[in-house]
Amino acid sequence: MDGYGGDQIRAAERPHLDAGEPLMQRAADGLARIVGDLLDDPAVRPGDGPGSVLLLVGSGDNGGDALFAGARLAAAGRHVAILRVGSRVHEAGLAAALEGGARLLDDAAGPEAVVTDAALDADLVLDAILGIGVRGPAALRSPAREVVDAIRELARDQRAPFVVAVDVPSGIDVDTGGIADEHVLHADVTVTFGGVKAGLLMGPAATLAGRIELVDVGIGADLATVEPLVRT
Repeated sequence: MDGYGGDQIRAAERPHLDAGEPLMQRAADGLARIVGDLLDDPAVRPGDGPGSVLLLVGSGDNGGDALFAGARLAAAGRHVAILRVGSRVHEAGLAAALEGGARLLDDAAGPEAVVTDAALDADLVLDAILGIGVRGPAALRSPAREVVDAIRELARDQRAPFVVAVDVPSGIDVDTGGIADEHVLHADVTVTFGGVKAGLLMGPAATLAGRIELVDVGIGADLATVEPLVRT
């Protein structure tokens, strides 16, 4: 498996974005498909019904990926709840998710006040707090730090829902797999877009990414012309 650095991924994306290609929509389509398949997998969710998803949405583009995927999942009849943990949100993605039938959780007291109950109500959590826009290993800031802590605490009690990282587990160094501290949410599956990030294959992050699923967004030919940072 080839792993690419963040700069390599961004360079491969640039001509497609400049041409107006809908890379985020392609990413959201793939993410929604994989999450839907997981919700229908008895090994992940043995119960009946459509299944429920909690989106942990940060300020970056992977927050937009998750919101547009949430819109598709909600429109398909899944129960989708959104918890904002960043300083801003992808407005078009949020509007699409709400129009599709997703529910925005009331976080007036702070997302850390509602995350435990929200996670216990969910079959699956999407970690879309930080993506590849972060340089180096990033220590999560409040309130995201407390939100991740709460879900990690549920995991210690074996009550945590299935976790899907959106592009990368939040806070890892996408080039080296380094982490700033232990406040990284362990993913059961990482759905990554365009190309596998090198950090998913190396260092501590390689043990935090779970199974890696690659979604083709149309940059594979561009990446084929550059030398990956790592091959496994």
